[in-house]
Amino acid sequence: MIDELREKIDKKEVTSKQLFEEAKNKAKKYQEDYNCFVTILDEYMHENSTSKLDGIPYGLKDNFSTKGILTTGSSNILKDYVPVYDSTVYKKLKESGAVLVGKTVLDELAMGGTGTTGHTGIVRNPWDKTHMIGGSSAGSAASVALNIVPFSIGSDTGDSIRKPAAFGGVVGFKPTYGRISRYGLFGFASSLDHVGCFARCVKDIAYVTDIIKGQDEFDMTSLPDDNKIYSSTLENDIKGKKLFYIKEACDINLYKDSKDTELLETLKIFHENIDKLREIGFIVEEVEFGKELLDALYPTYMTISCAEATSNNANLTGIQFGPRGEGNSIEEIMFDARTKGFSELIKRRFILGSYILQKENQEKLFLNAGRVRRLVVNRMNELFKTYDGLIMPTSGGIAPKFGEKTDQLSDRYLILENHLVIGNFGGFPSISLPSGIVNKMPISINLTGRAMEDDLVLNMAYKIEEKLGYKGLLKEEYDV
Repeated sequence: MIDELREKIDKKEVTSKQLFEEAKNKAKKYQEDYNCFVTILDEYMHENSTSKLDGIPYGLKDNFSTKGILTTGSSNILKDYVPVYDSTVYKKLKESGAVLVGKTVLDELAMGGTGTTGHTGIVRNPWDKTHMIGGSSAGSAASVALNIVPFSIGSDTGDSIRKPAAFGGVVGFKPTYGRISRYGLFGFASSLDHVGCFARCVKDIAYVTDIIKGQDEFDMTSLPDDNKIYSSTLENDIKGKKLFYIKEACDINLYKDSKDTELLETLKIFHENIDKLREIGFIVEEVEFGKELLDALYPTYMTISCAEATSNNANLTGIQFGPRGEGNSIEEIMFDARTKGFSELIKRRFILGSYILQKENQEKLFLNAGRVRRLVVNRMNELFKTYDGLIMPTSGGIAPKFGEKTDQLSDRYLILENHLVIGNFGGFPSISLPSGIVNKMPISINLTGRAMEDDLVLNMAYKIEEKLGYKGLLKEEYDV
C-alpha cells in the first residue's frame, strides 16, 4: 500500500525505478493469464515531486488520453490511436511524481459490465480465473487485485469502478460528479461519467483523490476545489452518523423461497456487518425506497446511456478516427469502418441510442427517462435530509462465472445488481469496499453519500473498513 512504499522510498530501501521495474515485470508475468493491460510501458517516466505519490507506480484505464502513448478505448476502431494531448488526470498524476506502468483493458469504449468485450480479449478475476472481474474498468481492478500496482484510475458511468472493485476484493471510489476533471476521458454518457480510482485500502483512495481532484478550465462541468484534504479527515468521529439501507432489496424475508444460496449468504453477512457498524456508533435503519422507482433504474440507465453514447461516439467513423473503411462514397466508407470496428454489443447500443434519439421517440423515451432519473434523485435527496448515507451490498453475490446466465427480470438483478446507478443519476460520491468471503470469493459493501460530501463518505468508509477488518485484502494473504 502507498504508505509502505512511501516509507521504503524515503528510507532509500528501494528506488522508484525499482518499484516500476517490479510492477512492469509483474504486469508481464500475469498478462497471459489475466489480460490486465492493453499497453505495458518499458520506459520509466518520472517527474520529481514532494507529494505522497512521488515515485509510486500505477495503472491508467485506456480511455484516458495520454500524449504519445497508445490509447485505444479497448476498441478495434481506435486500436492504433495515439493522442497528441494529455488528459487532466494523467497530467496531474505525472506532476505528482506518480509513475505510469501501463494502460489497462476495459469493456469496449467503457460500455459494459463484464470485462469481456475489450479488443485484446477478456479480463479474468485474480481470485478465480473462471470468474469475471466485471467492468468496464476491468483491467484497473484486476491490476490492483493482483498487487501489480497499489492504485489505478478508472471511470464509472453506472457502476464501472465500484462493481469490479467488489468482485476483485479491492476498494473502488467514485466521487461527486465534477469533483475530478473528465478532460481527456473518452465520453460514454457525459451526464453520468465520473472519474475515480481503485486501491487496496480507503486511505490510499483518499491520497489519490487529493491529488487528482479540483477544477479544470478544460472541463466546464468540473467543480471548484473544496480545498479539503481527504486523507487528513479519515479519523474524524462518526458516532451518531445515520445510514439507511433499502428494504425492497435487503429484506431477507423477501427471498425466503429463493434457491440462490450466494444471495442469501451475502445478505446474511450484510446484516451481520450492519450490527457491527452499530457497535461503533453508526445508526442504521431500514427504509422503503419505492419499488416502482427501483424497478425503473436499469431501463432508465440504458435509455440515457445508450442515447448519450451514440452522440458522443458519432466521430468514430473511420474518417476522423479509426482505420479507413472501404466504399465508393462517404456513407459506404463509414458503414464499413463502423461495422468492422465495433463489437456486436457496441453496435446494439448505438442502434438503441439512435432509435431513442429519433425525433418521434425523444419525448416518450429519452425525456421520460430523464424524468424518472429526477424522481430517483429527488427521493435520494429527501432521504439525505435525515440520513448521512445509503449502505448496501455492492452486489447480490460474488463475481459471476463466464457463461453464467442471470434472470434479468429477478428482483436480485433489477435492484441489487443495478442500485449503484443511483450514484451516477445524482452525481453522489460512492465507495465499495470488501466486507466478507462467500464460496472463496470476495463480497463487498457500498456506501453512497450526499453530493459534495466526499470527505464524509471517505471518513465513514475508513471507519467501516477498520471495523470489518478487510483492509488490504489479497487472495494469497487471506486464508480462504
